Formats: sequence, structure tokens, C-alpha cells
Amino acid sequence: MEGVSNNSYVDRMRWKEDEQAKFEDPSERQRLEQEDFFQLLTQQLNMQDPTKPADNDQMIAQMTNFTMAEGISELSKQFTEFTQNMNSSQALQASTLVGRSVLVPTNKAHLDAGGTASGMIASQQSAQNVRISVKDESGSVVRTINLGDVGAGTKDFQWDGLDEAGNPLPEGKYTFTANARIGDSSEELPLQMKAAVQSVSMGGERGIVLNLKGLGGINFADVTEIS
Repeated sequence: MEGVSNNSYVDRMRWKEDEQAKFEDPSERQRLEQEDFFQLLTQQLNMQDPTKPADNDQMIAQMTNFTMAEGISELSKQFTEFTQNMNSSQALQASTLVGRSVLVPTNKAHLDAGGTASGMIASQQSAQNVRISVKDESGSVVRTINLGDVGAGTKDFQWDGLDEAGNPLPEGKYTFTANARIGDSSEELPLQMKAAVQSVSMGGERGIVLNLKGLGGINFADVTEIS
């Protein structure tokens, strides 16, 4: 006979597999669907005291509350799916940044041997005698870049990787500080630096993180420019 086995052990194992296949997620059994709600409401109407019928306002309030709860649950589900899609889109975009340069809000840059470093300063109003000091990891000033007077807005700058005497400086991390005369006072200007993306990390508490050469990780959302 096809489909019949004389091996009692195999039959017992098959029965256990079939039994396990019937198990349900407890959370699914505890979920109250719209059909279940109306069945309960109908049962409540059938069992009510004819001399004390259910209040119409109360019934309407129950139906309204259930409808609102169901709508909020569905909205939450749709928002979760939307967030997942956004994260996937951002992850795909971030993965294409490996090997490229990004502008990030930091005053540090990694200098490759024989390389250069570049960045951008910002000022809300015209600034005079703008100077950028470059310091090595020991805190010593190795170069001063004079930008002169700049107007309100942003201004790009580049360092050739040389010291004041024109000698190339070793590979490493350097710190940049921008100072200018604005009106009658001397102020430090905010700046951003360009960095090379070495890799991308995903799935942690910080979300998508770009790992920058010589600088470490920075949140993808903090990137202001890609080149």
C-alpha cells in the first residue's frame, strides 16, 4: 500500500513532525481581529437584558475605539515597513561611498605621505585676515594658511602637506583651526574637512556608519558633501 510504513519508529517521528507543524505563535492567538470584535459585540447584544438595553453612545464609543486602535496598529506597521525601506536605501547608497571623499563636520584630517588635505570654512558675515593653523599630533603649529578677506558664506581651502619651509610632512592626523577678524573682535570660524571612506558599517545602534581613513567612524547622516 502506497504511503504506509511498517516502521513504527518512523511513524512516530512523522506524527511528531505533524504535531509540531500545528503549533501556533502565542502572539497570534492573542490578537483580536476585527471579525472577533464584532462577534463579541453581537454576543453582547444577544445576552443583554431586554429591560436594560445597551446604551447606543457606549456601543458607538466601543466601535470607535476599536477602529482607532486598529488604524494605529496598521499605521505603525506601515511606518515600520517604510523605515526598513529607508534604511535599505541608505545602506545601498552608503555602500557606494567606499573609496570616495566626503565632507564632514570635523577639524581633523588624515594626511597621506606626499598627499594634501582640504576643507571648508563658514562665516555668517564678512571676515578679514582669515588664517588657518595646521597642527601635528603633538600640538605644534606646522603651517599657517592665509586666506585674506572672505565674504559671508563658505570658502574652500587646501593644504599642500608642506611645512613653512616647504618640506613634506609625514603621514598622520593633523588638526585645523580657523581664526578671523569679524568687526572689532577676533573669532574662531567653524570648519569641515574632507576624508576618504574606507568602509561602511551597518546594523549597530548608530545605524549606518562611514569609517574614514585615519579618523574613525562618523554617522552617515552627518555627511554634508560627497565628491
